[in-house]
Amino acid sequence: MTSTARRLQTAGSTTADSGYTQELHRGVGSFSSFAAGFSFVSILTTVFQLFALGFGLGGAAFFWTWPVVFAGQLLVALNFAQLAARWPIAGAIFQWSSRLAGTVLGWLTGWTMVIGQVITVAVAAIAVQVVLPAIWDGFQIVGGPAADPSVTSPTGAANAIVLGLIMLVVTTTVNILSVRLMARITSFGVVVEIVGAAVLIVLLFLLPQRGPAVLFSSVGRVGTEPYVFAWLASSLMAAYVLVGFDSAGELAEETHNPRRTTPRTILRALLFSGLGGALLIVAAILAAPSLTDGNLSSYGLSYVITAVLGDTVGRLILCAVAVAVFACTLAVQTAGARMMYSMSRERAFPFHRFVGRVSPRTGTPVVASLVVGVGAAAALLVNLGQPAVFTALSSICIAMLYIAYLGVTAPLLVTRIRRRRTGGLPGGVDEDGKRLFTLGRWGIPLNVIAVAFQVGMIVNLMWPRPEIYDLSGKNILLQWSALITIGLTLAIGGGYLWLRHRSHGPIVLPHLPVTAETPIIAVAD
Repeated sequence: MTSTARRLQTAGSTTADSGYTQELHRGVGSFSSFAAGFSFVSILTTVFQLFALGFGLGGAAFFWTWPVVFAGQLLVALNFAQLAARWPIAGAIFQWSSRLAGTVLGWLTGWTMVIGQVITVAVAAIAVQVVLPAIWDGFQIVGGPAADPSVTSPTGAANAIVLGLIMLVVTTTVNILSVRLMARITSFGVVVEIVGAAVLIVLLFLLPQRGPAVLFSSVGRVGTEPYVFAWLASSLMAAYVLVGFDSAGELAEETHNPRRTTPRTILRALLFSGLGGALLIVAAILAAPSLTDGNLSSYGLSYVITAVLGDTVGRLILCAVAVAVFACTLAVQTAGARMMYSMSRERAFPFHRFVGRVSPRTGTPVVASLVVGVGAAAALLVNLGQPAVFTALSSICIAMLYIAYLGVTAPLLVTRIRRRRTGGLPGGVDEDGKRLFTLGRWGIPLNVIAVAFQVGMIVNLMWPRPEIYDLSGKNILLQWSALITIGLTLAIGGGYLWLRHRSHGPIVLPHLPVTAETPIIAVAD
């Protein structure tokens, strides 16, 4: 089948939802769609992973970064939900940006998102080091059970690479085998995560060591810099956790009734994560045996669980966290593979003839899944002998995702303003004949605030703080690694796009209907 034939919207050859030939298998239901977004966010994985960093930088009051980031990301999610109802297509960020602002910006947005997702897969896989050695010291393979398991130590960092590589082999295999298998595992992981988080939150709230007034103090912080800067730096944890809700959009072509389902699951994934994460952070701070002995800023939630709940109950909770880590890594890899597939389908990704192939037997993008897995493994191996890189990678990948999100919300704002006299984005109906999700007259003001929030967070995340990017204080390249990495990503992407335009001409996306009843012409291809 030629690329042109795959992309043309002709009767009998395309899906009514996306306008493309249906190559991916529709095996994702409503709960599995929610699970994809919730697993990417994965409060048990990400809060466990960076709680120690956030608390060490900001003390107990670092909690207040959570509602600020959640409110900003909720505005982003509301805008994404409106786009997901109108363009339920794999590679959502690339597709939405391209159809709003043209394929040059869309391609750069998609490229940035792909690289950010690959790094995020690696960072998510690192989380097993925070959990498994705490369950059983035999998981500390490097240096033996007596070695320091902290990811900032040489033995902990090396062991994180070993465990992370094993995790990537398994998640890549699952992603290749079947979308239904992936959906079932992710759904199971979400159930375990929700139950585990609920039990943990209840138990910790039943065993408080202090009152909620401590949340208004900086007790427990390690640094001595002015508090406002420390507090802003501590927001990395919230920023890292509250991303990935758009993953439901990445699976839209594999989701039943995506125009109705996807907007709801995007919002549900963020709302459930926001509430659960807030309760988990508060419960941990109130129940920790001590806020000042250094354990909370060194070992984070693993220390709280084992110290407060005891070894047996604590390890059972940590087993639930381990399941959540696996589901999170799987969900992030799935989203990255769909983004690569979507761009390759448009002949817009390096080696697109191979990366864009879908197995007719499994209905999965096999090569794209492999590329994401191998890329994440390479990102892990960069950390050999450099334990300080782990924290830097966390901030870099989130900054890249925020930039990619901005590549959607900024052109969406421009489109809203241009069309404000004609009703904004086109309307239509979903699979049940109901009106598509819309923000109505609130679209422009909510979009403005979302863009302002994103710009502020990007500056905050990329700021070359040594406490984030160079824990050793000896490597100037690490301190500036966010700007260097993102600059190189955009430069390489721009260079490839220029060569691609010279050899194949500009990228042209097919025009897609908003609904069968309401055709739409894509904006400014």
